[in-house]
Parts: sequence; C-alpha cells; structure tokens
Amino acid sequence: MAESHFSTDPFAAHPDRHPMASPGYGKRPVPDQRQRTQHDFKHLPPREAAVAGYIDRLPEGADMSVKTLAKVLPYGQCALRTALQHLVQAGHLRRGREHLRGSDSARWVTRTWFSRMARDDAWWAEFTRGGVDDSSPSPPPAPPKPAPPATQPASRSRALILLAALGRTAPALSLSARDCAELAPLASAWFERGATEEEVLRALTAGLPTPVHSPAALTRTRLINKLPPEPPPPRPVLRILECAKCGTPGRAEALPGGVCGPCRGEPEPRPPGEALSSERVRAHAAEARAAAIRRTERTPA
Repeated sequence: MAESHFSTDPFAAHPDRHPMASPGYGKRPVPDQRQRTQHDFKHLPPREAAVAGYIDRLPEGADMSVKTLAKVLPYGQCALRTALQHLVQAGHLRRGREHLRGSDSARWVTRTWFSRMARDDAWWAEFTRGGVDDSSPSPPPAPPKPAPPATQPASRSRALILLAALGRTAPALSLSARDCAELAPLASAWFERGATEEEVLRALTAGLPTPVHSPAALTRTRLINKLPPEPPPPRPVLRILECAKCGTPGRAEALPGGVCGPCRGEPEPRPPGEALSSERVRAHAAEARAAAIRRTERTPA
C-alpha cells in the first residue's frame, strides 16, 4: 500500500527535510533544464517515476546514497538501487567524479548528476568533456518588473556611482554629472572584465599630476589606456563517469547507458601486454605440428 500511494504522489516525502551530503558532494543538477511539469517522468515505470520526482525536487548537495534515500522513501535499499540503475539507463542520472574547479591539487569529489530531461549517451559524453556549460543550471529568468513612474529617478549603474564619488577619494578628479554619464560606459568595461571598485579607483587616482587641468580628460585617458585585458576563458571541468552497477570509472563512450561492458555481459578486452609475440606464435605452431606427426606415427596402418 505504501508503494502504491507513493507512486501516485511522488512528492509525499519532504525534499526540504532531506539530509545533505558533506560540502561539495551530493546531488548536482545539470544545465539547460526545462521548467518542471507534472509530466516529466510519465515515460518511466511508477516506482522509477516516483523516485525521479523526489530526486528532482531535492536541493543541490542533497545526500544521494541509497542508504539515505531508503530512510525517507517507502522502498528498500535493493529496490532503490535497481530504480537508480533504471534512471541511469533512461538518461536521467549519472554518477562519477569531478575535479574541483580552480584547484591545483589532484582532489576529486564524488558527484551524482541528475537531469529532469532524459539525455542520451552523446550528451553525457559532451558533458564530461566540459562541452556543456557550467554544472549548475541558470535560474529561470525573473518576470519583467513594471517600469518606474516618470517622476521616480532611474537607478544609477555601478560605474556611474563610482565616478560620481571619485572626487571624495581624489578631489582633483571631481566630475560633473555630464562627465559621469559620458565616462560611465568606459568604467563599465572594467567591471565586465572582472575589475573591482578598488582596482578602478587605484588606476584612476594613483600618481596624479599637479595640478590636474582637466579631470574628465585625465579620467577618460586612464580608463582607456589602463583597461585590463579580457580574462582567459575558464578551463573545462574535468569529469569522469562511473558504471551504475559496479562503480568502475571509465570514459562516457565506454559506458553506454551508464553501464560498462563486463556488466552488460561483454567479455573484458585483453590487455595489450597479454598479446602473443610472433616467436611464441611460431613456437605454438611447431608444437602443434609435432603433436600431429606423433599421432600419425602411432596410428596403425
């Protein structure tokens, strides 16, 4: 009865109370997700749809171990392990390891990536190579805000605020409202390249000449000439998947459906070091011919 009820109400448990994994581990959503609907997992069997619906509503970093899931869902560990394997085969789930972004160490963390949309093997392979955008999906766009009344002044940009307050740091660079409006796009370019307010102020105020004849002209020249270079593109995240059954790590191309060849019943490939050399092949052939001759000699006419 518990299983039947949960199948009709996959969110009967409370995802907001689900235990969290250690920092940096646990559930990780993938990018490019569509909006959640009540039909997302209709293509799955009832049990798998119920488990997928619950996992989908878990926050990032939730504990995804079978033992923890069995404590909050009305299924045993064996049933949950089977259900998770089905989600892997259906393209909703992958387990693997990920190198910490920006880390110079060899530290890898265990990940469980979940996708509301079923993904094929080619998508997961591209995901492990870093061809897919960052591992955290972007939040849905906020609804447009109504336009402010005409009597309400427009909000000032980050660059405009910095330029308007420039005279407090360096009185010789006090700018008019018109100067700030004209120079704001140049200052915005600094922020687009990752500069901080402190870095912009230091570039504009360090080593000022005495006197400053034209604050606006000097500010323009420094904003243009000292503009920092564009930051290098981020390095792709290093990821590797694991077999859903035995946990053996491997390339995504070697894990179709999230399962390795031996777990699918395929023979293990012979390691290159075990190949017979040409000398051993000739020796085996000579032994076979000699054995055939001996059998012929012992056979009565």
